Amino acid sequence: MTETITRQYLSDLVYKELGISKVEASKFIDDIFEFITLQLEKKNKVKIANFGSFNIRHKNERIGRNPRTKEQKVISSRTVVTFKPSKILKNKINKNLDASEDS
Repeated sequence: MTETITRQYLSDLVYKELGISKVEASKFIDDIFEFITLQLEKKNKVKIANFGSFNIRHKNERIGRNPRTKEQKVISSRTVVTFKPSKILKNKINKNLDASEDS
């Protein structure tokens, strides 16, 4: 079963683990995401040890095709956020996948 992790879930976790108020826990989580967002807006790379890196990448304008209608359309240039997981995260995920396939 797949579970979605939300800001509220993270706030509740911080609240329970650290014993701070729910308001403080919620502000703590919001501040972390706000910091990451601000750094990415400044085009800075955000690297979280043992987790991965968020980066900004510019994509040029290109021609795309609607797979249903085969109609071609111009896809405008844009800036996107990319995420590259760390080797540690990749290994943990693959280890867990391998273990679930064996059972």
